[in-house]
Amino acid sequence: MSTATAQRLADAISSDTVSGRMWLYSNYHCNLACAYCLTESAPKVPARQLDGIRMVGLAQDAAQLGFTELGVTGGEPFLRSDLPDLLRELADHLPVTVLTNGTLFTRRLLERISPLAHLPVALQISLDRPDPDDNDLMRAPDNFRKVVDAIPRLVERGLEVRIATTLLEEDAGELARLCDLHRSLGVSDEHHVVRPVVRRGRAEIGNLGVLADYRSFEAELTVTVDGAFWSPFGPTVTNGVLDIDLLVSRVTRPLDQAVDRLLDLAEGRPSGDDNVLNIR
Repeated sequence: MSTATAQRLADAISSDTVSGRMWLYSNYHCNLACAYCLTESAPKVPARQLDGIRMVGLAQDAAQLGFTELGVTGGEPFLRSDLPDLLRELADHLPVTVLTNGTLFTRRLLERISPLAHLPVALQISLDRPDPDDNDLMRAPDNFRKVVDAIPRLVERGLEVRIATTLLEEDAGELARLCDLHRSLGVSDEHHVVRPVVRRGRAEIGNLGVLADYRSFEAELTVTVDGAFWSPFGPTVTNGVLDIDLLVSRVTRPLDQAVDRLLDLAEGRPSGDDNVLNIR
């Protein structure tokens, strides 16, 4: 790993020019087809998985360069049978947050992921509305029931659970009821993330959410099978075609080149050009 790149990255992280978190898109297929999905994920789309050995190698590179944490997203990562083992390996290098729709936690899967309770691994589960019908309208039938059933079982096993809420528009009363719900399930306020629907991917086709360009997103290096992107909101899919407007580099290993390219772009942003959507 380049010591010059590592120093550049350390300076950029300390100045909040870029995030210390690096994202890995583990796959693109999903058991759901949410109305606002950035990647047009669904049961029958190509999986386009990032090879597990490559993911672990990228985590090792990221740790050596000075990244402070990893994010794993998709698609639905837990469709991968190797994910529990992969998360253990990734956590050997950096703390990991894995994003999931929370609908696949069978007894067998719960047993396989229980050892993660002793590791720096957090599960961030999507839950958008406090009422089943409203929540499931944007996501899938029976989604709400499966999620509120899974969360306490994960918490009971000592796993760190976070809730991610994606909103078309914010309703203070509804959000308050949702917060009451996640507290009752054992998830604290500090582990509740609220963000808007971004008009990319399937949301673009449905004319949903807020318009945004790269200046709206925090610079968070994001690696997929296609290359490195500016943000986890970058490698989106619209009408079945990968969006490359936020592509940083096609080369991802060694990681130095992609990091240098990200830093070149981030450091070139005009002063005061802060995140306007507070998307994390």
